[in-house]
Amino acid sequence: MANFKTPSASFDGSSLEGVPGDRPAFAAMLMIGALALLGFQDSLIKLTSDAVSLWQFQLIRSSCNLGLILLLARYYRGGFHLFPKRIWAVVLRSLFLVGAMIFFFGAIPFLTLSQIAAGLYVFPIFVAVLSKLVLGEKVGPRRVIAIMAGFSGTLLILKPGSSDFQLEALMPVAAGLCFAATIMTTRKLCREEHPVALSLGAAIAFILVSVVGLVLTTFISPASFASQWPYLFTGWHPLGLFVFGIIITCSVLNLTANIGLSKAYQSAESSWLAPFDYSYLVFATFWGIVMWGDVPDILSFAGMAIIAGAGSYVAWRERAEHDLDQVELNRVLR
Repeated sequence: MANFKTPSASFDGSSLEGVPGDRPAFAAMLMIGALALLGFQDSLIKLTSDAVSLWQFQLIRSSCNLGLILLLARYYRGGFHLFPKRIWAVVLRSLFLVGAMIFFFGAIPFLTLSQIAAGLYVFPIFVAVLSKLVLGEKVGPRRVIAIMAGFSGTLLILKPGSSDFQLEALMPVAAGLCFAATIMTTRKLCREEHPVALSLGAAIAFILVSVVGLVLTTFISPASFASQWPYLFTGWHPLGLFVFGIIITCSVLNLTANIGLSKAYQSAESSWLAPFDYSYLVFATFWGIVMWGDVPDILSFAGMAIIAGAGSYVAWRERAEHDLDQVELNRVLR
């Protein structure tokens, strides 16, 4: 996690450096803590959705993130390696993350936090599919069944064909696809990168995309879109002190959580982290009930349980097959 202390404080930077080996217990604790912060952050973002646009919010929050990163680099003893070792990999990861967050936050005015979380958490299924399509990894019949079960859980929550279905409900599913690509890029291409450097790349990408979004929505956005979806298709809004304070708070929560998540995914296999990752469903549902009174119905609870079970099974099978491959490799080497 980010640790904001003065230069006179005596501590080293090993906890924030790139990770050469696995530390699963440490990664699990980081994952749960980071997701607890993100669940609270997302409940605060929903408070601002009728006062700012998505692009305005992201520009301010990402600018604050960038400032905090630079302060962290300036006052942390020993400094940070902010320039990435493979800039193209960090750029690719940042673009995937930007896509995930645009789809995720874009759904906030229209859906409950539990619906958004459930849509996002099809990402382990997407990880399995992308592993097959992109990396050529084997996906056995049991994992195919688990993937189909996870998809059925998503259908229970989205309720396509019913009067409760909203087209916006597909946005968190698209966020899950982008997030799956982010995870694979982090694990396969960015393992040796500094977590703060990864956060810096994401902050810069968010700022650039938000500026483009503000320009387009201010000068080009159709009036009908702006009136129907103001959060997505309007530009700059007058900003009150209360809303600005919420955005600053979200920036601190977001930066701390994302550094923790980057560190977690660098510290252990994604298959090991998958069950802990579903704690976000609990946090999102909790804050949705507490702050908005959004209690999921029975079908939604069942869908979330199916998604969590299917995703955890897919991750467990990936880990089991990886362990078998290692055993076979060791046998051959002997």
